[in-house]
Amino acid sequence: MSQRLDNRVAWVTGGGSGIGQALCLRFAEEGARVVVTDIDLLAAEAVAAQIDALGGQAIACQQDVTSEARWAELAAELEERLGPIEVLVNNAGIAIPGSVESATLEQWQQTQRVNLESVFLGTRTAIGAMKERGGSIINISSIEGIIGEPSVAAYNASKGGVRIFSKSAALHCAAQGYPVRVNSVHPGYVETPMISKAVGQMEDTEAQALLARVMASIPMGRMAQGREIANGCLFLASDESSYMTGSELVIDGGYTAR
Repeated sequence: MSQRLDNRVAWVTGGGSGIGQALCLRFAEEGARVVVTDIDLLAAEAVAAQIDALGGQAIACQQDVTSEARWAELAAELEERLGPIEVLVNNAGIAIPGSVESATLEQWQQTQRVNLESVFLGTRTAIGAMKERGGSIINISSIEGIIGEPSVAAYNASKGGVRIFSKSAALHCAAQGYPVRVNSVHPGYVETPMISKAVGQMEDTEAQALLARVMASIPMGRMAQGREIANGCLFLASDESSYMTGSELVIDGGYTAR
């Protein structure tokens, strides 16, 4: 079996479900020692146990990605327990439906804290840990960071911020001569609990209209599976993408090709 991440330490935030869970499992298949973090420790522990049962290596840690102190604390702890972090995936995120008129300031600020500020904290932390030895930072954005969607104004803003921030961080690392690559990934619609929760917060007629419009707009005619997004992230985590930094990898079934 190939081991594209053989013995590398890979830290995945929001690893307890959805795309994060798929990432953790895929990385473990390729030999990574996976750090599964999530605000829900039980969910992270369940994914780590799943990896262990399959013969991989994983540990679970509770993490509120909006806490600067927790980022520093975990980085030091993981360095001591596992050695240098070589891959970080800033995956944790939330989606709260709301247009520019209906979204509250509290919803806007919460979305920016979880989806954007945490990516800044994680990227800064990882650069500090990787700049001497090298590594790959993968920031999960969205197609909603490239195109607009009227019903998720705060989410659009946060994911657009992740996209351009990743380019800034990549250029900084290159200018400083750090062997650290920073790229963003832009999934389309994926069958995950986050999508289900966001749709569940809408009125029935609004939710049905959104889902019908989304499915009609995907040329491949279906939503993605988490593993399909994880495969793209695996490429960016591995040496196969050694000449990629500041790039955006779109995995959307053709949604943005029109």
